[in-house]
Amino acid sequence: MEEASVKAEIRKYALQNAVRHGKPPREDAVLKKILGECPELRKDAKLLAALVKEEVKRIKSVSREERVEELTAVAPGLAEPQKQKREEKQGLPELPLALANGEKVVMRFAPNPNGAATLGSARGIVVNSEYAKKYGGKFILRFDDTDPVVKRPLLEAYDWYLEDCAWLGAEPDEVVVASERLELYYKNAEELLKRGVAYVCFCPADVFKAYKDRKRACPHRAASVEENLESWGKMLGGGYDEKEAVLRIKTGMELEDPALRDWVAFRILKREHPRASVGRRFVVWPNLDFESAVEDHLLGVTHIIRGKDLMKSEKRQRFLYDHLGWNYPETTHWGRIKVQEFGKFSTSELRKRIERGEYEGWDDPRLPTLRALRRRGFQPEAVRKFFLSLGVSQTDIAVSLKNLYAENRKAVDALASRYFFVRNPKEMRLKAGKGGSFPLVARALKHPSRRADYREIRTGGDAVLISGDDFAKLREGEKIRLKFLCDVEIESVKPLIAKVVGSGSCTETTAKDFQIIQWAPTPAANGIKVAVKKPNGSEDEGVSEPLISEELGNVVQFERYGFVRIDSVLKEGREVVAYFTH
Repeated sequence: MEEASVKAEIRKYALQNAVRHGKPPREDAVLKKILGECPELRKDAKLLAALVKEEVKRIKSVSREERVEELTAVAPGLAEPQKQKREEKQGLPELPLALANGEKVVMRFAPNPNGAATLGSARGIVVNSEYAKKYGGKFILRFDDTDPVVKRPLLEAYDWYLEDCAWLGAEPDEVVVASERLELYYKNAEELLKRGVAYVCFCPADVFKAYKDRKRACPHRAASVEENLESWGKMLGGGYDEKEAVLRIKTGMELEDPALRDWVAFRILKREHPRASVGRRFVVWPNLDFESAVEDHLLGVTHIIRGKDLMKSEKRQRFLYDHLGWNYPETTHWGRIKVQEFGKFSTSELRKRIERGEYEGWDDPRLPTLRALRRRGFQPEAVRKFFLSLGVSQTDIAVSLKNLYAENRKAVDALASRYFFVRNPKEMRLKAGKGGSFPLVARALKHPSRRADYREIRTGGDAVLISGDDFAKLREGEKIRLKFLCDVEIESVKPLIAKVVGSGSCTETTAKDFQIIQWAPTPAANGIKVAVKKPNGSEDEGVSEPLISEELGNVVQFERYGFVRIDSVLKEGREVVAYFTH
């Protein structure tokens, strides 16, 4: 980030701090805020602290009114009263209630299990389950898996969704699998045929389209109830080939919107369903509009939250409800969410790319799936708060993962132990200098808030490793502090040799004029090789301290680098694979 941009960010947050608290900002608070929002600046913390100090000094010289006016100019949203902003974000809007006496709110989330749950799925799970809890109602997880061809279900995905719901604290009160309930849909189809509001159509797709475009009924629309029931029975018995016949719902060929004219409710698909309990039992399958509409009625769903792109589906389904004398659930539409870092994605496309070997699996850290986020170390409460904060609105939203990172940072910061990690390591040879003894052990804080919780790091000899980034900035004669270990003076850069000039091992970083950097023992001593897999597909290699091999499955913070989750420990604890969180 350019210096001008950095100064702009400092000014914004320093002014926000001053306006919010009604007094000059504290340097440490502003610095912490900047580093939290822009962790990539940690490597330049010394320069950053100087810029913060300069800005705070400037703000002290202006009046409260001038601070508010300036903040309003540079960041209007931050100038709003914090209490008001907090109240606006609290909770979800009330549901439009239209319930009979004693009726409970029933919400559902209905995915097609053709892949793992994505961030979009998480929104549906979190919001629907939260509404059910809010009104003391029922939350149903329904698998709309009646397309064994185009969106063919993935067997593992059924269990994955259940795991993700549990992880998000949104365990369903009932689980329904649509593919195992086809007989129920057949009964409703037969009832529609008997009422004369459905018919079996034998027109090829292009022929029916021509009728539809001219707002004319096809010849099969006039068939008698008896003829339709006979044709329906033949469909169910496998008497027709695929695409030879479909069941249509009568709506009106004169309707203004062609998409609503006599839509298809069932089609013939002579394919095996991946669920063993279904297999090849059925050859006639409902489309999603029919199956979903019938299930919402059978399950007593009272409120539906769906994307505004499904408004036509709702219009089609309302014809079905009117034909059967049912009351349609209260419906709320919300806009699409675009996650800037992922752009446009679909589960079907992700599945193809995984099957082609472009990704390691559904938990590849590059993917926008919940399995990938979990593997990277995201906390469920962060995901819940992130989606609840977005609310329910028809407005399309573009969000950055930085918003999710901010929520997750709150969840993991107090728990994650700190460790040193040096990327692209360079060896520094140490030698005792005048007034300085050679250090063998460092006592380092595991967490800055836990002052009595230390870890010991043994150097293992007369050499340590520092990061390649820090190495590139070193100059002969410069004094630096190896954090929690000692102060050294650089005698030469190539080879890198430093003499100890401090008092040896120390537990506090008291030097104010020295650059403070992290370090690690060499692998020949007890350093652990670490590979960090990142969301952009790249990988950072480096070395960390010995205790990192005991953190399997945990989220830790590599100082001046970021949060990571320790994914695997290899070669008897000598190597570690970590996934970058943020």
